[in-house]
Amino acid sequence: MRIPYTGALPPPTIIPRNANTPTGAIHALSKFLSASVQSENGQRRRTVLLTGAGISVASGLADYRGTAGTYTLNKSYRPVYYNEFLSSHEARKRYWARSFLGWTNLHRARPNAAHQAVGDLGKLGLISSVITQNVDSFHPIAHPTLPTLELHGYLRSQVCVHCHNHYPRDEFQRQLSALNPAWAEFLAEMLEAGALDTENPDERRKKGLKTNPDGDVDLPNAPYTTFRYPPCPVCLADPPLLANGQQHAVVEVDAGGAWSPSSTAGVLKPAVIMFGESIAAGVKTAAENAIDEADRVLVVGSSLATYSAWRLVKRAKERGMPIGVLNLGGVRGEDGFFADAHADNDGRFGVRCSASVEKILPKVVDILQTEHTK
Repeated sequence: MRIPYTGALPPPTIIPRNANTPTGAIHALSKFLSASVQSENGQRRRTVLLTGAGISVASGLADYRGTAGTYTLNKSYRPVYYNEFLSSHEARKRYWARSFLGWTNLHRARPNAAHQAVGDLGKLGLISSVITQNVDSFHPIAHPTLPTLELHGYLRSQVCVHCHNHYPRDEFQRQLSALNPAWAEFLAEMLEAGALDTENPDERRKKGLKTNPDGDVDLPNAPYTTFRYPPCPVCLADPPLLANGQQHAVVEVDAGGAWSPSSTAGVLKPAVIMFGESIAAGVKTAAENAIDEADRVLVVGSSLATYSAWRLVKRAKERGMPIGVLNLGGVRGEDGFFADAHADNDGRFGVRCSASVEKILPKVVDILQTEHTK
């Protein structure tokens, strides 16, 4: 289940000691990634990457716990929880209105140098796969041939909570515009004024906006209750059976084609794992298998504040795997992850760096590519 950890995070203990400088961090990470073991069948085992919002900050997206993150600057922030989304028409209107405003910037954003560096590490044969908590689709875009497991889903599609069909977000956005002309006009004005050119919370706050991760734009005192959203087109055309298997659900729309609260099905949600929602069993198993098949784990741009990610690193630790972390600021449970990683090792047995992902990871690739050509 995706549940955020809200407790205070410990300050990082840098390992090895000289990784407190960019040069030291780059050297230690290169040692960590180049270290490998031979499995029983003689095949080389590699590192699995576990990435979080910190890797996408350089693409202009907001994160949760960074220096300009939502939880850092907006202590009152509370995301919409899964059960609330399912049960409340008003909660869905608020969610979709804020998502409607934030989608354009998210859709325009592109993978950055850190994502490209991950792809390069894959080409070098140093990482086996990527498990990402991010829902921005940057990993599969940046390195389509390197396997990526999107642990928390993705924003590029909607999914019906009743018939489970997927629906492209671009088409959904167009329908939101058609159903909400006043909102669409307001969005066009903000885009023209450049108000949504960045997700940096400080810059947006100056423009009267609050920005949160995953394309969520909070407009204080906005009339969210006026927002309208479409139903699942499949359920509208062919209402599904109810849970009793005997009666068909009711899917109705208003005169303009918006989902009607008299409906009992046809609700679309983002194809992400919302807070409070359980991760599908198949995805959990795939993530566990990715850990078990690797030699070591490198966490990139994540504080592991969600249990679904933290438990994977815990699993790796329990299996005796070396752990590496490249993340600005504290990480949940990191004292336990590095309890037996000597601070004087050169990085191959464990590394902890608190540095900018997009500045460090590409330079790590440069070193490893040079070594690879020797």
